[in-house]
Amino acid sequence: MKLKQSIWVFALFFGCAAGAAESPATFKASEFTFTRPAGWETVETTSQMRKAQFKVSDANAKEPAEVIFFYFGAGNGGGVQANVDRWFGQFKEPKDQIKGKTEEATISGHKVTFVQAEGAYVSGMPGGATSPKPDYALAGAILESALGNVFVRMTGPRELVKKTFPAFKKMIESASAG
Repeated sequence: MKLKQSIWVFALFFGCAAGAAESPATFKASEFTFTRPAGWETVETTSQMRKAQFKVSDANAKEPAEVIFFYFGAGNGGGVQANVDRWFGQFKEPKDQIKGKTEEATISGHKVTFVQAEGAYVSGMPGGATSPKPDYALAGAILESALGNVFVRMTGPRELVKKTFPAFKKMIESASAG
């Protein structure tokens, strides 16, 4: 009997330890709490402006997509239209060729602007070396708040971003303020 109890305790301990290593299901960015889509891997953020970061993988994609939540504080980070224009400007093609579109919604009493575009995405830091990535897409969301806007940007292979856009949108729609 003691052997069965020992095995049960061992399994329980390691089952809990394995579960504890998983990323939390919810996370905060400014005043908003979001629910992370299942299967999206949490990545350690690389700056104080990044409040959450995820890697989205798919067996059919040549590389993963990246999702980053930015929060700069009240009055910082620029306005909605300036950020939409900047995101569209991160593509090599002119604006009229990237299938750029925006859509507005209200979530938890806050205005949200969803953004989508596709083409040759030019990655890299402003003023630094850049690398065009053909057949890429961007899905973004800007959640407006008096405490400062939250900017969410997903970039990656076009088909992967398109395939996971419903999960991205559901994550943004899960936002609860407070």
